Amino acid sequence: MSRANDTAAKVFYKGSSDDFIVFVDDLEALKSWRSDRSIPLVNVINAYNIFVTQKGGAQGILNEASKAMLENEFGSSDDDVCITKILENGSYQSSLARESHGNTNVSNGPAGVK
Repeated sequence: MSRANDTAAKVFYKGSSDDFIVFVDDLEALKSWRSDRSIPLVNVINAYNIFVTQKGGAQGILNEASKAMLENEFGSSDDDVCITKILENGSYQSSLARESHGNTNVSNGPAGVK
């Protein structure tokens, strides 16, 4: 997953009963894979997980998709088959991850100390 100001890149697939998300490294890796299927999936995806948002759209709360959800949507619970369908038919989206901030008022002393 991304840190600090990294870009969060994902492929969003709007399914018939649920919405699915797979995180990818970047758009260029996805484009290369779409035109050349000899490129291994591990070179394209960021994590070997499929997330579901329970109809929360692309910005919904992410939960890992169950085997039953994958079977219902894609006709298979095999991760390779499902990820391939998501990457083929989903839409690429990227956003700048929220910047993390430290303590901005150091005159209060160490945080959590009373």
